[in-house]
Amino acid sequence: MTAKEIRDLSEGEINVKLRDTRNELLQLRLKKHTGQIEKPHIIRILCKSIARMETVLTQKKSKKAIARLSAR
Repeated sequence: MTAKEIRDLSEGEINVKLRDTRNELLQLRLKKHTGQIEKPHIIRILCKSIARMETVLTQKKSKKAIARLSAR
């Protein structure tokens, strides 16, 4: 998922996708340790997606906080 696609989502949707992606990453790591994974490069892709989602979520929260402070 690209950063542009993530920015188009709401905070709630990002949180849901983040939880799902982390769960998928956990499952892949478990498969890796048991030797059942066919495409180990997907683990790196998921880690990068999680980082992108965390970054966009932090940006959205800070924008919201700045807007709240400037409204006072």
